[in-house]
Amino acid sequence: MLAVLWRRPPLFLQVAIADFAGQLISYGLKQWVGRVRPNDVYATPKPLVHAPHDGSFPSGHATVSFACATILAFNAPRAAPAFFLLAAAIAWSRVYVGVHYPLDVLGGAVLGVAIALALRFLARRWRWRAGL
Repeated sequence: MLAVLWRRPPLFLQVAIADFAGQLISYGLKQWVGRVRPNDVYATPKPLVHAPHDGSFPSGHATVSFACATILAFNAPRAAPAFFLLAAAIAWSRVYVGVHYPLDVLGGAVLGVAIALALRFLARRWRWRAGL
């Protein structure tokens, strides 16, 4: 939304790529790690939302929210605290509703930031090689 409001299509593309990469990588890691979700281990408390049936680690919501927040923070540094606060709220909500462990969201947050940093590095390297 912010990229569209700011009329910056390249930023929209960066956020979309970060979102896609975050979803893809976190899904792959979930399949590889295969950690069981808390609601499948403990009978109570019941999750507050529908619990997915895939793995628990890392949290896809945390990965994507932190990847997008990091990309946005690079482009609007003064708003970075708000972006990361929103990402942290999204991540923590997954623990609160009972579908992730705290380590799942911490791992997702670290993964999301790493994805954004890698995308930024690749974008700068490509821009430099292209002579832009």
